[in-house]
Amino acid sequence: METKQLAKIMKALSNTNRLELYLEIKKKQEVSYETGEECFVTDIISCMNIGAPTISHHLKELSNADLISTERRGKFLVAQINKKTLEAASRVLSLKVGK
Repeated sequence: METKQLAKIMKALSNTNRLELYLEIKKKQEVSYETGEECFVTDIISCMNIGAPTISHHLKELSNADLISTERRGKFLVAQINKKTLEAASRVLSLKVGK
């Protein structure tokens, strides 16, 4: 992973609302993995104190940093954590700390 990509990820997660949104998606995805359900953005909106337009903006920023992917299912939006990006960033950070 390039330093530029890592900086983009860190910048995206530096906003507290975006970090909270990312962690909520991650939590919902883990639960949905066990239950077989999907992580609908509408479910996330209902448990956060942020308006839908603001959440939409934050989703776009997380997507631009390749932290999540979104997909339309009819009129609903499903969000998923990009595990490859998360794992790559973790590897780079652990290398940086180890030096």
